[in-house]
Amino acid sequence: MSSSFLHSTPEQQGVPSKAILDFIEAAEASPNELHSFILMRHGSVIASGGWSPYAPDRPHMLFSLSKSFTSSAIGFAVTEGLLTVEDHLIDYFPDDLPATISDNLREMRIRHVLSMNTGHDVDTTGFFFERSDEDWIKAFFDVPVVHQPGTHFVYNTGATYMLSALIQKLTGQRLLDYLTPRLMQPLGIEGATWEVSPQGIDTGGFGLNVTTEDIAKLGQLYLQRGQWNGQQILPEVWIEEASSKHSDNGDDPLSDWAQGYGYQFWRCRHNAYRGDGAFGQYCIVMPEQDAVLAITSGVRDMQAVMNLVWAHLLPNMTDEMPLSPDSAASDQLRAKLASLAYAPPQGMTASPLMDRINHQAYTLSENDLGLQSLCFDFDGPDCVVTMDFLSEGKSFREHFSYWSGVQTFSAGLGKWVERAPALEDEEPGIAASLVCLDDQCLLLTLRIFTTPFVYVFACTFTGEQLHMDVDVNAAFGETTFSIIGQQT
Repeated sequence: MSSSFLHSTPEQQGVPSKAILDFIEAAEASPNELHSFILMRHGSVIASGGWSPYAPDRPHMLFSLSKSFTSSAIGFAVTEGLLTVEDHLIDYFPDDLPATISDNLREMRIRHVLSMNTGHDVDTTGFFFERSDEDWIKAFFDVPVVHQPGTHFVYNTGATYMLSALIQKLTGQRLLDYLTPRLMQPLGIEGATWEVSPQGIDTGGFGLNVTTEDIAKLGQLYLQRGQWNGQQILPEVWIEEASSKHSDNGDDPLSDWAQGYGYQFWRCRHNAYRGDGAFGQYCIVMPEQDAVLAITSGVRDMQAVMNLVWAHLLPNMTDEMPLSPDSAASDQLRAKLASLAYAPPQGMTASPLMDRINHQAYTLSENDLGLQSLCFDFDGPDCVVTMDFLSEGKSFREHFSYWSGVQTFSAGLGKWVERAPALEDEEPGIAASLVCLDDQCLLLTLRIFTTPFVYVFACTFTGEQLHMDVDVNAAFGETTFSIIGQQT
């Protein structure tokens, strides 16, 4: 754990250890898979852990939690006098505008872009990938602005991209480079990476990779109203503005997606607010409890995780400090945190099937994973798996990153074997395990531990044919695939 944080026991900060233990056990009993978390109260870490192979000090894809970092960059730009939130967006991009500028587009201000109130009727992001010239800025301006800005909330990742483009336009620096001396270095955030658009602009609304510790640092900075180690990193007025409600996004009292939206932060129930990203990446700030909760995960139901926070953690954050020691619960919590792990699938680690398919390559039918062939090598202590992906196309991109060409990694027989990430080459970290279920079927499980995704390949071999059923724990589209292969 980073030396940037103080550490304390839960009871010293007014939280029973049993409440945290109950939260963990409830999460493990649910169908939603947490990967890591850090809970802070009164400026100290009171619990942290990761379900191996995940860990709080390992990078994880943030998806839309990236937006809260982008919002912070606009806060710095405002502070430095580079722009104001009342400025009109089109004034900064005169060479990228359509031939006819509608009144609504002309009226769009930076605060509308920050608060997802641009006036668009749809998320503009889909239009980016459809554009033949790959000019995302022009694609944004070409989408009709149906509503008067400020009157219609639409979650719009393309709008956040424009904030990143604005920073680059004003400073000549990529968003991440601009944030590094202003936010990353003061908070001790190292090794962050950000995906870029075809124009070389950080994607802004997604694509940032940092650790769970780094998520907690951002939350703690906002909880401390912009102060860090005695210095005012971001002005308090910006923290207040960014975390306040600017857009009305619903009226469901039980939904944490209908409590209002700020400047790239969601308002929550219980007067909390958060940044969040797809499949369960959270930075939850609870001002009334003086607490921050950072979570990475791979879930389909993000509200269910929030419900666990409100049920087990928030109501047990008391004003009484310290609480009376509870040695039994404290010991149980420490033991639980130390043993968090996802066990490898169980099955046979030796089978005639392994000899039968050893070194045999299988050519696969066309599929949405972009996977063309695979081969298993059982000569060593682990199975060496070789997968050949399309050089262009989806190739898992929808889920985490480009995989193109030949990818080779080891899968442990009945255990996990890890391949470290190579983020500079966009190669994710993998923990892989393989077992045989019988003499015809093997199960290959890939935990892509720098992402939310877990892939399970159930491979049935009949003669020279392979039938492969693939299941992924979470995705924007399909989560199951059926692929046919032929021995070559």
